[in-house]
Amino acid sequence: MSSRYSIALFLVPWVLTGLGCQRSSSLPVNQSSSRQVFAVKGVIKEVKASEKRIKIAHEKIPNYMEAMTMDFEVKDGKELLGVKPGDSVSFRMIVTDKDGWIDQITRLDTTQPVANPPDGFRRAREVEPLNVGDVMPDYHFTNEMGQAVSLGDFKGQAVAITFLFTRCPFPTFCPRMSSNLDEAYKKLKANPQAPTNWHLLTITFDPQFDTPAVLKSYAKRYTYDPARWNYLTGELIDITAITEQFGLMFWRPDPNEVTGISHNLRTAVIDAPGRVQQVFRDNSWKVDDLVNEIIKAANKK
Repeated sequence: MSSRYSIALFLVPWVLTGLGCQRSSSLPVNQSSSRQVFAVKGVIKEVKASEKRIKIAHEKIPNYMEAMTMDFEVKDGKELLGVKPGDSVSFRMIVTDKDGWIDQITRLDTTQPVANPPDGFRRAREVEPLNVGDVMPDYHFTNEMGQAVSLGDFKGQAVAITFLFTRCPFPTFCPRMSSNLDEAYKKLKANPQAPTNWHLLTITFDPQFDTPAVLKSYAKRYTYDPARWNYLTGELIDITAITEQFGLMFWRPDPNEVTGISHNLRTAVIDAPGRVQQVFRDNSWKVDDLVNEIIKAANKK
């Protein structure tokens, strides 16, 4: 297993892909019930032409979210021609109910200085990264009904775990993780050949706000079935440990702004004996892939 390393709760946004979510008072350029369009400026940090993605440290987006560094998708790869890391750009961000992307990327004449990293950051306990085949450590949480829950309680079941915070608005980040698990739940329930020893877990990394009552209310936006799907909160030291073990990082770019959180994404499947079956990175995985991994994990001995 890899060497130990320390958890960083407050990391700098140029280190990792992230998303910050806080709504403010201004209006977007165009808004309808299913489509919003925002005019945004920022500085390019990385161009991923083969993936049709670009990482940009963007300004605060009025009425949507705080200034963050995050990966954006582009529909047309030509949008990435002629731009490179360090370029200041303007672009258009389009958000629908379940998708989000940018276009009209235009280089600006000015450049934006990169901020210096903070002098320090909060550290928690040291953990080791988890790889496929590793035994899943036991963690203790509280579910949406206020009941104590341990991962060990699900031994003998395949468990799919994803992470989010309930105030995250960008459709391809936390909302997509929830809708994907919702679809996976429905596919497993509808399949008469599927095993019955499986469970879904959604763990918040905003425990200060995401209380059991908040999580229960959020769960009702999707298929709420506590017999098959629970939403968990807990001590921050435990949440930072489990997310770090799967390679998920979350941080507040502005420690004084409590609603904005930057983060990347991870979804993991644990097999019935309690070993890591699969770890899905980012948000590009398909629901059928998750369902297939859950079925394989449930049949493991």
